[in-house]
Amino acid sequence: MRLLLVRHGQTPSNVDYLLDTAVPGPGLTPLGERQAAALPEALAGEVVEAVYASTLVRTQLTAAPLAAARGLDVIVRDGIREVSAGDLEMLPGDSEQGRLYMKTVFAWAAGDTGLRIPGGESGARALARFDAVVAEAADSGVPAVAMVSHGAAIRMWTAARADNVDVPFAAARPLANTGVVVLEGSPSDGWKALSWAGAVVAPAGEGGPTGRSLDAAG
Repeated sequence: MRLLLVRHGQTPSNVDYLLDTAVPGPGLTPLGERQAAALPEALAGEVVEAVYASTLVRTQLTAAPLAAARGLDVIVRDGIREVSAGDLEMLPGDSEQGRLYMKTVFAWAAGDTGLRIPGGESGARALARFDAVVAEAADSGVPAVAMVSHGAAIRMWTAARADNVDVPFAAARPLANTGVVVLEGSPSDGWKALSWAGAVVAPAGEGGPTGRSLDAAG
């Protein structure tokens, strides 16, 4: 299956750099609306046959133009929502506590899934719920799926599940609003990232130590 993981469009909390993870969350800024409207053209070369979004308003608003352009309904699933910030909710992402959020998320991707964000979920839970939605899509038999999700969730899941993406690679590459990670594979055979926000990701064993193509920019 070809899996496109798309971060939602810009929100007011993104502008203010806040950890805003609760359901249903805010809508999109005017820029975010333009980003969502541009998504069908940006993915014109992709054969998308199913569109998923999380239970947060911003992903559904981002997914709607793409789904409409392809004549599809948006399939809403809680499992691909953002990693819960728990007690860190609405704190600045660049504060010491905000940095704890991403540090914990990447520790999960590295295998320490028993850790918890204070007042939030464990890595085991976050990965399991995301895995379940991906497995549902794979079991549907649809060969190409777009899932509109969230920055931390996408980076965490990809670093944990793609054979050629490790934590240093994902940690060094924040995903911009409506940025896309393209993967191929299956829950049984594993996953390989093909591109990250438009940059080619080298196959396992053919890139640098972080899974980055040897000729990619730093």
